[in-house]
Amino acid sequence: MRKPITLSIWIVLVAIANTPAYALDLGEALKDAAKQQIEKELGTDKPAEPTPTPAPAPATTPTPSPTPAASAEAVPATQPEKPAINWKKPSREEEITIGREVTGSILGAAPLVKDDALQQYVNKVGRWVASQSERADLPWKFGVIDSADINAFAAPGGYVLITKGLYVNLQNEAQLAGVLGHEIAHVVKKHQLKVMQKHQLLSAGTDWIKEKFGKKNKLAEKAIGTGAEISARGLDKDAEFEADRMGMILAARAGYEVYGLSEVLQTMGQIKPGDDSVALLFKTHPAPDERLAKLGDAAGSQLDNLKPGKTLENRLVKIK
Repeated sequence: MRKPITLSIWIVLVAIANTPAYALDLGEALKDAAKQQIEKELGTDKPAEPTPTPAPAPATTPTPSPTPAASAEAVPATQPEKPAINWKKPSREEEITIGREVTGSILGAAPLVKDDALQQYVNKVGRWVASQSERADLPWKFGVIDSADINAFAAPGGYVLITKGLYVNLQNEAQLAGVLGHEIAHVVKKHQLKVMQKHQLLSAGTDWIKEKFGKKNKLAEKAIGTGAEISARGLDKDAEFEADRMGMILAARAGYEVYGLSEVLQTMGQIKPGDDSVALLFKTHPAPDERLAKLGDAAGSQLDNLKPGKTLENRLVKIK
């Protein structure tokens, strides 16, 4: 049975847009097991082996794997308190810590799909697209979580997860690059981190969560079951439109067909709004038609002379 304190973080994120600021220390909320799980399942900070791409990926330097935790006998009886996050201006290391702990909480309730080939592939594509951004130095980690919902989201510091439900609807690698590019843009622009700073989300108490939602609240249960609302609930439309524009540009820089993300939005737009698989997506994002219109307005005629990119249908890894 998973620990309620881990799942509670998800519920806080569901309510971020409509509630005042509260405080919750994610460092205390996340158990060591969750930290170990994310390092094990999403990998260490070293980059993935280069994948064949339309252009050569920049060289990166692997970083050492984290040192194993000391044995229980070596741990002192009184642990020193973790330093508080500087919410006024979080450092790069603090941002990564926040993202790791939020993602660890997600994996505690919605684990990664058990398919090593799939996870390695998504990481290679994601890191190549991320290398086109101004924050290529972040320890980017990507994964596909086991959820039938159609959604994707990012956490601060370079963590990006997409659902199995979304992945199986992709037709080629260019579409995957467009989706990942959108989430990468959220991290690059620190959209979720800014929301957390504004609301001081990491200091909210679990007693408030229980009082606000109750143990059997259906919306909370839905969020816990999929994790699709994590970090996205507080983002406004402008942030989503900006991520669409930047995601399209990053995918194009990486050599992919520029319309990959637009094709995915078209697919989403054909799904009935009442379908359970898109319920949370439509609650946290503008309608696909609106996003497509904004992309069209932003691009104008600038794409007319752009050379066609790669779609790479045959390279898209199928889920086992």
